[in-house]
Amino acid sequence: MDRRQFVIGSGALAGLSAVGWPRLANAQAAQKAVEAAQAFRGSEVTVVWEAGLQALDPLNFSGPMWEEATGIKVNIVEVPTSEMFTKILQEHRAGTGAYDALNVVPAWMPDLVRAGALEPLDSYVEKYGYGPELETIAPVYRDNQMKVDGTIYGLPDDGDVLVLYYRTDVLNDPALQSEFKAEMGYDLPVPPTTWKEFDDVGAFITEWSDGKIYGAGFMRESTYGALMFQERFRNEGGRFFDPDTMKATINSDVGVKVFTDWVAENKWMPKGVQTWGFVENLAAFLAGDTAMTVSWPPYGRWAAGYGTDTEALSWVPKSTIGGKVGYAMTPGGHPQLALGFALGVSSSSRNKEAAYLFCQWLNSAEISLQRVQLPYALRDPFRDSHFASEEYKSRWPEAPQYLQALQDGAVNGLLDLSIIQTDRYEEVIRQSVTRLWSGEDPKAILDDAAAQWDSLTERIGLEKQKAAYASWASNPAAYPA
Repeated sequence: MDRRQFVIGSGALAGLSAVGWPRLANAQAAQKAVEAAQAFRGSEVTVVWEAGLQALDPLNFSGPMWEEATGIKVNIVEVPTSEMFTKILQEHRAGTGAYDALNVVPAWMPDLVRAGALEPLDSYVEKYGYGPELETIAPVYRDNQMKVDGTIYGLPDDGDVLVLYYRTDVLNDPALQSEFKAEMGYDLPVPPTTWKEFDDVGAFITEWSDGKIYGAGFMRESTYGALMFQERFRNEGGRFFDPDTMKATINSDVGVKVFTDWVAENKWMPKGVQTWGFVENLAAFLAGDTAMTVSWPPYGRWAAGYGTDTEALSWVPKSTIGGKVGYAMTPGGHPQLALGFALGVSSSSRNKEAAYLFCQWLNSAEISLQRVQLPYALRDPFRDSHFASEEYKSRWPEAPQYLQALQDGAVNGLLDLSIIQTDRYEEVIRQSVTRLWSGEDPKAILDDAAAQWDSLTERIGLEKQKAAYASWASNPAAYPA
């Protein structure tokens, strides 16, 4: 099936030229952007996008739609997420004007604003009447991934949140539940809501099934482990810094407990799990080899088989667990709003207005609803209208529960750490996870990590970083209440 037809549906605006759109007295944001963009017909906008599946949205879907409607060509520059911050900053410093529109991880925005790499968007939002639609973005994204120091620099465009996926047929098995209660002394929780329960349930399933089904699998590779450490550390009561001294506290008893528990959990998870990334973990879960896992929203769609018959997803293993998956908050109840993306405009762009109009159109309620339903593009629901969409709810039988879990995650989620030079601090955690899997002592690893954080803070400037951390930590989504 053609990928555009897969999502567009009847009555949608996608693929129609501006001439064919009815001129409404109160034109919506998508239509306003298209009509204003006629002034730039024949021009081009170059957009930085995450390499891989993410880029199939503008390459195969939204980019061609925009060009057909406006006559503005969209050029996509694919960059791995790990390199995007550096590439954006290098281009800004070179002043080449090579990039027009940007995909920015929200945690990077303060650093990019300090560097002068992002264009303020308030005047464009006002000029093109986008304010009312921005208000309908889910509050946690709108209030935390759009502004820096009160100025709009990004349009929140991706509802990334970690979700607990669990096999309903396994956890609800009467025999398993009976034996669990007899041995553990309490009812098997469906799903587990604490990490202690998660460990009890996971270890019991592995033993109970004689290893035919492992209790859980995880993305343990350091890139993912660093994000999961942020989440679990805070859910267990940890704080990143002492707010008075700015001394790192990741080596507290809580941090050591998280690392120690991870090592213990690996004993009842599949062999080699410490090297698993996104694909390895997905394959094990879809094959039915693991009963629980934590990952981003695409797992939930693909487990149901949604869109996996498309060419772009031919690499996704065939799901054996369709109709048998539940969705819930991760243990602790406060999942990480891990990564995500906001749309921005490069301050060195020579075509800023056209770039902004493309971003407004992409981000609009009408077009974004289509984009988050693309099974292959990894954009996840971020608007109240996405969570409530009857069209989306009809995509597979459990889609209403899936969307509810994503909305619950948006309400209860925790923001990525965002201070000055955040990535340097996160790189220390990534290295620490790698050291953990090599067999080093958790306490020694985290003591060294804390010392490196302290050195970074001193080099950046203690008072500057203290102010940045205080601003971030004051947000209700920084730490569990």
